[in-house]
Amino acid sequence: MVILLLATLAYPLAVYFGYGRVEPVWLGLGLLGLMLVRAWAARDPVWLIAGAGAALLGLLGTVGNSWLPLKLYPVVVNAVLLAVFAASLVRPPTVIERIARLTEPALPAAGVAYTRKVTQLWCVFFVVNGSVALGTTLWASNEVWVLYNGLVAYLLMGAVFGIEWLVRRRVKARMAAERNYA
Repeated sequence: MVILLLATLAYPLAVYFGYGRVEPVWLGLGLLGLMLVRAWAARDPVWLIAGAGAALLGLLGTVGNSWLPLKLYPVVVNAVLLAVFAASLVRPPTVIERIARLTEPALPAAGVAYTRKVTQLWCVFFVVNGSVALGTTLWASNEVWVLYNGLVAYLLMGAVFGIEWLVRRRVKARMAAERNYA
Protein backbone atom coordinates (compact mmCIF):
# COMPACT_ATOMS: atom_id res chain seq x y z
CA MET A 1 0.00 0.00 0.00
CA VAL A 2 2.93 2.34 0.73
CA ILE A 3 4.27 1.83 -2.79
CA LEU A 4 0.86 2.73 -4.23
CA LEU A 5 0.72 5.89 -2.10
CA LEU A 6 4.22 6.93 -3.16
CA ALA A 7 3.42 6.24 -6.81
CA THR A 8 0.28 8.37 -6.51
CA LEU A 9 2.16 11.23 -4.83
CA ALA A 10 4.89 11.07 -7.50
CA TYR A 11 2.35 11.23 -10.34
CA PRO A 12 3.01 14.90 -11.25
CA LEU A 13 6.71 14.10 -11.61
CA ALA A 14 5.90 11.18 -13.91
CA VAL A 15 3.87 13.52 -16.13
CA TYR A 16 6.63 16.13 -16.10
CA PHE A 17 9.44 13.72 -16.93
CA GLY A 18 7.32 11.82 -19.42
CA TYR A 19 6.22 14.93 -21.31
CA GLY A 20 8.02 15.03 -24.65
CA ARG A 21 9.84 11.78 -23.93
CA VAL A 22 7.06 9.21 -24.12
CA GLU A 23 3.66 9.15 -25.73
CA PRO A 24 0.77 10.07 -23.41
CA VAL A 25 -0.75 6.67 -24.13
CA TRP A 26 1.91 5.00 -21.96
CA LEU A 27 1.40 7.28 -19.00
CA GLY A 28 -2.36 6.94 -19.48
CA LEU A 29 -2.06 3.17 -19.27
CA GLY A 30 0.14 3.55 -16.21
CA LEU A 31 -2.38 5.83 -14.50
CA LEU A 32 -5.23 3.50 -15.43
CA GLY A 33 -3.35 0.52 -13.99
CA LEU A 34 -2.23 2.36 -10.86
CA MET A 35 -5.74 3.54 -10.08
CA LEU A 36 -7.31 0.14 -10.67
CA VAL A 37 -4.79 -1.49 -8.32
CA ARG A 38 -5.19 1.28 -5.75
CA ALA A 39 -9.00 1.10 -5.83
CA TRP A 40 -8.89 -2.68 -5.56
CA ALA A 41 -6.37 -2.61 -2.69
CA ALA A 42 -8.22 0.06 -0.71
CA ARG A 43 -11.72 -1.34 -1.21
CA ASP A 44 -13.01 1.92 0.13
CA PRO A 45 -15.86 3.76 -1.65
CA VAL A 46 -13.91 7.02 -1.74
CA TRP A 47 -10.94 5.40 -3.43
CA LEU A 48 -13.21 3.47 -5.74
CA ILE A 49 -14.76 6.76 -6.90
CA ALA A 50 -11.38 8.51 -7.13
CA GLY A 51 -9.96 5.47 -8.88
CA ALA A 52 -12.82 5.45 -11.37
CA GLY A 53 -12.30 9.15 -12.13
CA ALA A 54 -8.55 8.72 -12.51
CA ALA A 55 -9.02 5.57 -14.56
CA LEU A 56 -11.35 7.54 -16.86
CA LEU A 57 -8.66 10.21 -17.26
CA GLY A 58 -6.09 7.50 -17.96
CA LEU A 59 -8.41 5.94 -20.53
CA LEU A 60 -9.05 9.32 -22.20
CA GLY A 61 -5.32 10.05 -22.23
CA THR A 62 -4.68 6.64 -23.73
CA VAL A 63 -7.42 6.71 -26.37
CA GLY A 64 -6.76 10.31 -27.38
CA ASN A 65 -2.99 10.06 -26.85
CA SER A 66 -3.38 13.40 -25.06
CA TRP A 67 -1.66 14.99 -22.07
CA LEU A 68 -4.62 17.14 -21.02
CA PRO A 69 -6.67 14.39 -19.32
CA LEU A 70 -3.52 13.15 -17.59
CA LYS A 71 -2.79 16.60 -16.18
CA LEU A 72 -6.36 16.85 -14.84
CA TYR A 73 -5.75 14.12 -12.22
CA PRO A 74 -5.05 16.58 -9.34
CA VAL A 75 -8.32 18.36 -10.19
CA VAL A 76 -10.24 15.08 -9.93
CA VAL A 77 -8.61 14.23 -6.60
CA ASN A 78 -9.60 17.62 -5.16
CA ALA A 79 -13.13 17.29 -6.53
CA VAL A 80 -13.59 13.84 -4.99
CA LEU A 81 -12.22 14.95 -1.62
CA LEU A 82 -14.41 18.05 -1.71
CA ALA A 83 -17.46 15.88 -2.43
CA VAL A 84 -16.64 13.53 0.46
CA PHE A 85 -15.98 16.30 2.98
CA ALA A 86 -18.99 18.39 1.87
CA ALA A 87 -21.30 15.35 1.97
CA SER A 88 -20.20 14.70 5.54
CA LEU A 89 -21.29 18.24 6.44
CA VAL A 90 -24.76 17.48 5.12
CA ARG A 91 -24.88 14.00 6.66
CA PRO A 92 -22.82 14.01 9.86
CA PRO A 93 -20.64 12.87 11.42
CA THR A 94 -18.12 14.87 9.43
CA VAL A 95 -14.94 13.30 8.12
CA ILE A 96 -12.86 15.17 10.69
CA GLU A 97 -15.19 14.14 13.52
CA ARG A 98 -14.81 10.50 12.51
CA ILE A 99 -11.03 10.87 12.58
CA ALA A 100 -11.16 12.68 15.94
CA ARG A 101 -13.30 9.94 17.47
CA LEU A 102 -10.61 7.38 16.70
CA THR A 103 -8.54 8.87 19.53
CA GLU A 104 -11.32 10.53 21.53
CA PRO A 105 -14.52 8.43 21.34
CA ALA A 106 -16.37 10.62 23.86
CA LEU A 107 -15.88 13.83 21.87
CA PRO A 108 -17.73 16.67 23.64
CA ALA A 109 -20.21 18.92 21.82
CA ALA A 110 -17.61 21.69 21.56
CA GLY A 111 -15.25 19.19 19.92
CA VAL A 112 -17.95 18.20 17.43
CA ALA A 113 -18.51 21.87 16.58
CA TYR A 114 -14.76 22.35 16.14
CA THR A 115 -14.44 19.32 13.84
CA ARG A 116 -17.29 20.71 11.74
CA LYS A 117 -15.37 23.97 11.28
CA VAL A 118 -12.22 22.06 10.34
CA THR A 119 -14.20 20.06 7.79
CA GLN A 120 -15.47 23.35 6.32
CA LEU A 121 -11.88 24.63 6.19
CA TRP A 122 -10.82 21.54 4.22
CA CYS A 123 -13.73 22.09 1.82
CA VAL A 124 -12.46 25.61 1.14
CA PHE A 125 -8.94 24.24 0.71
CA PHE A 126 -10.10 21.65 -1.85
CA VAL A 127 -12.01 24.31 -3.83
CA VAL A 128 -9.02 26.66 -3.92
CA ASN A 129 -6.43 23.94 -4.52
CA GLY A 130 -8.55 22.27 -7.21
CA SER A 131 -9.12 25.61 -8.91
CA VAL A 132 -5.41 26.39 -8.98
CA ALA A 133 -4.69 22.85 -10.22
CA LEU A 134 -7.22 23.40 -13.01
CA GLY A 135 -5.68 26.78 -13.85
CA THR A 136 -2.20 25.31 -14.05
CA THR A 137 -3.52 22.51 -16.26
CA LEU A 138 -5.25 24.82 -18.72
CA TRP A 139 -3.02 27.90 -18.81
CA ALA A 140 0.40 27.28 -17.27
CA SER A 141 3.57 25.73 -18.58
CA ASN A 142 4.46 22.15 -17.68
CA GLU A 143 7.08 23.47 -15.29
CA VAL A 144 4.53 25.56 -13.39
CA TRP A 145 2.03 22.67 -13.45
CA VAL A 146 4.51 20.22 -11.90
CA LEU A 147 5.82 22.82 -9.43
CA TYR A 148 2.33 23.51 -8.12
CA ASN A 149 0.80 20.03 -8.33
CA GLY A 150 3.96 18.14 -7.39
CA LEU A 151 5.27 20.38 -4.62
CA VAL A 152 3.36 23.53 -3.67
CA ALA A 153 0.00 21.77 -3.23
CA TYR A 154 1.61 19.23 -0.88
CA LEU A 155 3.35 21.99 1.07
CA LEU A 156 0.07 23.90 1.40
CA MET A 157 -1.70 20.76 2.57
CA GLY A 158 1.04 20.19 5.14
CA ALA A 159 0.73 23.81 6.28
CA VAL A 160 -3.03 23.43 6.78
CA PHE A 161 -2.45 20.21 8.75
CA GLY A 162 0.24 21.86 10.86
CA ILE A 163 -1.67 25.06 11.58
CA GLU A 164 -4.82 23.09 12.42
CA TRP A 165 -2.80 20.88 14.78
CA LEU A 166 -1.51 23.98 16.61
CA VAL A 167 -4.98 25.51 16.78
CA ARG A 168 -6.46 22.21 18.00
CA ARG A 169 -3.96 22.07 20.86
CA ARG A 170 -5.04 25.55 21.97
CA VAL A 171 -8.74 24.71 21.61
CA LYS A 172 -8.33 21.49 23.64
CA ALA A 173 -6.41 23.37 26.35
CA ARG A 174 -9.12 26.04 26.49
CA MET A 175 -11.89 23.41 26.66
CA ALA A 176 -10.02 21.60 29.47
CA ALA A 177 -9.63 24.86 31.40
CA GLU A 178 -13.35 25.62 30.99
CA ARG A 179 -14.25 22.16 32.33
CA ASN A 180 -12.03 22.73 35.37
CA TYR A 181 -13.77 26.03 36.12
CA ALA A 182 -17.27 24.62 35.69
